[in-house]
Amino acid sequence: MPSLKDLKNRINSVKSTQKITKAMQMVAAAKLRRAQDAAESARPYAERMEKVLAGLGAAYEGRPDAPVLLSGTGRDDVHLLVVATGERGLAGGFNSSIARMAREHATKLIAEGKTVKILTVGKKGADILKRGLAKHMGEQISLRDVKQLGYATAQDIGAKILAMYADGEFDIATLFYSRFQSVISQVPTAQQIIPAKFEKAEGEALKAGSAIYEYEPDEEALLEDLLPRNVSVQIFRALLENNASFFGAQMTAMDNATRNAGEMITKLQLSYNRQRQAQITKELIEIISGAEAL
Repeated sequence: MPSLKDLKNRINSVKSTQKITKAMQMVAAAKLRRAQDAAESARPYAERMEKVLAGLGAAYEGRPDAPVLLSGTGRDDVHLLVVATGERGLAGGFNSSIARMAREHATKLIAEGKTVKILTVGKKGADILKRGLAKHMGEQISLRDVKQLGYATAQDIGAKILAMYADGEFDIATLFYSRFQSVISQVPTAQQIIPAKFEKAEGEALKAGSAIYEYEPDEEALLEDLLPRNVSVQIFRALLENNASFFGAQMTAMDNATRNAGEMITKLQLSYNRQRQAQITKELIEIISGAEAL
């Protein structure tokens, strides 16, 4: 049984931890609003970009002269997994859920005989995926020195991926990130970015000749400019979604940690009071017994 001094030291230690987790919760809450606004502002642009490209690309569906970023290499032997996670932990299952989805996808591809390459954006994803997939790990991009996420950051990452594609290093690239829904809900998401893959809305026709627009310059020139830009735009949206998801997950995790610390302090204080009362009672009995002996 721990002594009164040990219990007192432990109570003080848990109280110190509780102050830290409470402070981290408040910091995450303060940063969450700005990160959430940025993520929600980027969604319409990224979604509209996909719709425009879907409309432009419909005219090239099945054609041999379709841009390579739209039609692909014609193979699916080598897959690049771009896994975007956080630089720091203490955010519940935020990092592990993204890495788990990427790991499951990689394991499935490897079982099918495909070659898998992994490019990580964020330290935590690299640390998790190294365990078991070390030989598939490629470049690891750190955002630790990035004070504020901007489009230039995503553009640099997109340029590296496009350069790898141009050199024939992979056939299909899939982006993994966490989509922000609410403070308590962040959804791990996988999105194929090369070749561009667009979901057709229900009831929406994207067949060649169905559009009522005239393009200047022509579709080919627009696709040549927009397809590489779309890669950076989707990466930028993923980074912003991740940023908001991280602060939301961290806020929830630190709130839970603060509550758990409070419960632990209550239990330790109860044990301390009981032991102290027992010790006082024992001393009183000894005094009374000694007085009666005299």
